[in-house]
Amino acid sequence: MPARFLRLSNASIFRRTATLSSSRTRPILAGSTQRTSPWHAAASSKRWATSTMPHSTASDPAYVEALNCLEQGTQKLEEGDVKAAKALYQRSVEIKRTANTLFNLGVTHYHLKEYDEAIEAWKESIALQPSSPDSHLNIASAYILSPVSRPDLALHHLNIASSLSPDDPEIAFNLAAVLEACGRLEESLAQYKRSKEFGVERAAMHIRNVSAKILGQRMATAGEEGKRDS
Repeated sequence: MPARFLRLSNASIFRRTATLSSSRTRPILAGSTQRTSPWHAAASSKRWATSTMPHSTASDPAYVEALNCLEQGTQKLEEGDVKAAKALYQRSVEIKRTANTLFNLGVTHYHLKEYDEAIEAWKESIALQPSSPDSHLNIASAYILSPVSRPDLALHHLNIASSLSPDDPEIAFNLAAVLEACGRLEESLAQYKRSKEFGVERAAMHIRNVSAKILGQRMATAGEEGKRDS
């Protein structure tokens, strides 16, 4: 059975700190794996994957029912009915907890601004599939957008995402933006440069802005030192 990736390219993250790239908050279907290659916000809204359901699970009635709920949930999400999609994903999770189903449930919580619930679902997904950089990226997004923003925890998950997918330009860009918001400008500049090297052209503007901030700080420091010496 072919498995489908669906991207929701209108989901942007870290609005409180900078204009950043889209998070990976698009659902995936059971039988597929979460994407680990670079994904740009300008990419097409849909992508098909070639994956098959193992015969042993295909004959499991519970798995089949969970898969049906998962597919129906994604259909509802494509139609813009996020609440109906969430209910179907929750039903799928109740029947068969899988990393993909929990990931998709987190997507619906995120779009309904239920950030604590989204974080919990993605953490459970990570427990079942620790190698997913997308889950860590999305958790970082939720921590930033939560009513009580936690950039420290966002950085923790972005660093993990970067270690899992070091050549991903969007992860590098998002990590740079949060570092910039936290005032860690030298580290931010390094990450913006990495993202530009990996193909994120809009990083060039941020490189100029952060470089100007660093120069301003150095000039201010030099001025203060000059006053003390005079």
